[in-house]
Amino acid sequence: MTTRTDAVARLTGRAVTGERPLSGALAEVTLDDGRVVIVKRVDDPGATRAEAAGLRWLAGAGTVRVPAVHGHDAHWLVVDRVEQGRPSREAAVRFGRDLAALHAAGAPAFGAPPPGGPADAYIGLAPMRNEPRTDWPGWYAEHRVLPYLRRAVDQGTVQPGEATDVERLCERLPELAGSAERPARLHGDLWNGNVLWAADGDVRLIDPAAHGGHRETDLAMLRLFGCPHLDEVLDGYQEKAPLADGWTDRVGVHQLFPLLVHAVLFGRSYAEQALAVARTALAG
Repeated sequence: MTTRTDAVARLTGRAVTGERPLSGALAEVTLDDGRVVIVKRVDDPGATRAEAAGLRWLAGAGTVRVPAVHGHDAHWLVVDRVEQGRPSREAAVRFGRDLAALHAAGAPAFGAPPPGGPADAYIGLAPMRNEPRTDWPGWYAEHRVLPYLRRAVDQGTVQPGEATDVERLCERLPELAGSAERPARLHGDLWNGNVLWAADGDVRLIDPAAHGGHRETDLAMLRLFGCPHLDEVLDGYQEKAPLADGWTDRVGVHQLFPLLVHAVLFGRSYAEQALAVARTALAG
């Protein structure tokens, strides 16, 4: 099996002078020119391909900054290390503006994968199918909500009787989704852990599950898991691209997808949150 240092040397074309493991899958590696990169080990070749394609697609918008991709193969991904700083209100406003510009860069369709990215991708450790469609409510139900609901039911995390509430919400999505919007270029897994506040004062986004989607989904995920200075992020976003009327009432609808993913991966507490937001949306 190829070692981590061998993979980095091959993918970057530089000799390795040091390494520091960060976790079972991640390490910092120092190159002979003094640069420090992050290397990730992934067992599924599609996952490295999807992440590399996603990072390049986000970078191509020239808006929110992401770590540069130095190379990848079936099992290894090498990207820039981000030297981390502290969150600030000023950086949050800039991030909001840049995120709005990223979304405005667009995508060919809802569910469209990044150029060069596979249809069978991942969100975190969960498989995620990128299947393009022109209709957001139908696509969101078929390819984002219902696959994870079915898995949660099969696992026993959600009871069949409880699943009815989510299924009813999916049927009502055309009336709950708000006014139609064109497909946005999404990060796709925009929880706080994937938002790095860099030492240079700018934000970097890592670990995307990039695809064409609804821009409110990224914002709903930021709110779901917490984000420093979220009000300032939203102020910057609205300054650049005002959100449609009623967007705050739709937050739960957009949080349903990540909550069901977490229910599949991490259990019942997330299933209860998903059921709660579905019932609240139906009651509204």
